[in-house]
Amino acid sequence: MTRFQDKIVLITGASSGIGEATAYAFAREGARLFLVARRRDRGEAVAERIRREGGTAHFHVADMADRAQIADMVASCVAHFGGLDVAFNNAGIDGAFNTDTPDYPEEAWDDLLAINLTGVWMCMRHQIPAMLSRGGGAIVNMASMAGVKGFPGSSGYAASKFGVVGITNAAALEYATRGIRVNAVCPAIIRSEMADRVFGTDDPESEAKAGSWHPMGRIGEPEEVADVVLWLASDQASFVTAEAIQIDGGAGA
Repeated sequence: MTRFQDKIVLITGASSGIGEATAYAFAREGARLFLVARRRDRGEAVAERIRREGGTAHFHVADMADRAQIADMVASCVAHFGGLDVAFNNAGIDGAFNTDTPDYPEEAWDDLLAINLTGVWMCMRHQIPAMLSRGGGAIVNMASMAGVKGFPGSSGYAASKFGVVGITNAAALEYATRGIRVNAVCPAIIRSEMADRVFGTDDPESEAKAGSWHPMGRIGEPEEVADVVLWLASDQASFVTAEAIQIDGGAGA
């Protein structure tokens, strides 16, 4: 399939996990990739692998907590490739888990909202004008199962991800007649560095326990999230906007 032949795709948090898997998936379908992350070595390695396999990728360092860097990121993408067609605002952090709301550290709260929520808003603030200049585009934001369902001990993460779903819906309605679709994905526990930190999924016993929380009896794979992101960004989802798609093995039922 070449659903994204010559399309310009920007991915934040592209150096590992879901972002990395999604970058490879877009590359296989012909996209020109502008990859963004804080870790230069990891990000450059992803871009180099794509180029080695015949794709087109450029890596750019940016921190989603820095508003000036976000503005420069989008401007650099437009300058490098000539525009922007698709954005996957994937970068995020986990913050403090298993912490009751009154005990949640203020610094962790501020960091979470700065990256997970304000960072997504700032991305869209600059991505939408860039897409309008090309007649439209598609944005997919990274939310979470914790953005549609409450869990104890995760107030900071939940606040950031519920917020992502909210701004996704608002932006989708604002641009529904102007050629830009905006959706979110809401994964449950997916194999990643974050899952290893929070749930200990790098240990077989802990992975099995985490998997048991999903009716399908396992954790998800980053490629399974990537498949949904690509569908939402493609013309196959041309009548889909303002949706928060749960990728959770049935856990949200």
